[in-house]
Amino acid sequence: MNKKISLGLAIALMAISAAITFILTSFFSLQSYNRKVMDVNEKARKYSSLELLDSYVRENYYGKIDENKLSDGILKGYVSGIGDKYSRFLTEDEYITEQNNNSGNVVGLGFTLSEDESGYICISEILPESPATESGIVEGDMITFVEGVDVKELGFIESVEAMRGTEGSPITLTIRRGGVDKEYTFIRQSIEVVTVTGEMLSSRIGYIKISGFKQNTPEQFIDVLERLSSNGAQGFIFDLRGNSSELVSVLEQCLDPLLPEGVIATAEYTDGSSETVIYSDESAISLPMSVIVNENTAGAAELFAAALRDFGGASVIGTQTAGKGTMQTANELISGGAVILTVAELRTEISGSFNTVGITPDVPAELADDGTDTQFNAAVELMTADILTAGIQ
Repeated sequence: MNKKISLGLAIALMAISAAITFILTSFFSLQSYNRKVMDVNEKARKYSSLELLDSYVRENYYGKIDENKLSDGILKGYVSGIGDKYSRFLTEDEYITEQNNNSGNVVGLGFTLSEDESGYICISEILPESPATESGIVEGDMITFVEGVDVKELGFIESVEAMRGTEGSPITLTIRRGGVDKEYTFIRQSIEVVTVTGEMLSSRIGYIKISGFKQNTPEQFIDVLERLSSNGAQGFIFDLRGNSSELVSVLEQCLDPLLPEGVIATAEYTDGSSETVIYSDESAISLPMSVIVNENTAGAAELFAAALRDFGGASVIGTQTAGKGTMQTANELISGGAVILTVAELRTEISGSFNTVGITPDVPAELADDGTDTQFNAAVELMTADILTAGIQ
């Protein structure tokens, strides 16, 4: 027998349901409103404090305020305040330098510089085929004056900044060696940064050193990989020690010829969405591979090592890596500067995230106290055995 309900009861049930829906909607809306009010009030408090500080400084500071530097400083402080060591604000000049560095082509003199304890600038490395190579200067020489200005008085950072300039423009430096100063005039030129080098170890092992990942790295990497392959390499050792690059976007082109088809790595964003950052096609090399890492292997280099182990069966040799498993993007501001912000966590499709924990080597190896490169030796020994095991003739 079918049970029927009266029209009045049906209307009453619908009214109750509507009331419950209204109450729940109102409750969550009120919560959202309260959160927004609290957020607005908190922001107002922060900006009010900044305004009070600004008024106090302007009324009492004994000196002249550079408004551009002040604005940049406020923005730098804001990004620094979020507590993420990989996020930062860059001024317009800093952002241009960052873009040039990432491109793999820099305009300069071909020096790698460091601050000496004397207060002067030490030339710690001279790049090949640069303006410096033909001048006769050597590593260890000191730069004492930049365009006639004493480095000690100007300061290290300011002196290095003063050495920047456009391609083809001249610069005069005073360089000291053995207590004797001598003036040199250099012409700034565009220099390609070499991040990939390679050589054959014996007649079977291809050794590839990747010092960084820049926009021109894939081209260099493919050239070295093909050269060593044509020279008879039956296994590859990839050395990523000291490589702490953030440029994840170039990894796919380097890993694609090494790994089988499929999604290799993804970026996981704060809203829960994900994006494929490395995909490999069906072509791959079927040779033994290994990777040497250390505590300064970070970011893109860690993802390279993790992907090669997960999908290429590579052994990882060395020490625990840095654990920088996040991805940063650059957002240019109207002012000409940019915010470099951490926006996602990186993970491979097999082993997942290595953020904060790093990559644990399959073959732990510390450098010897006497300077012997035991990590390199361990990699060569393991690769020799892997080639024999694979039965490659």
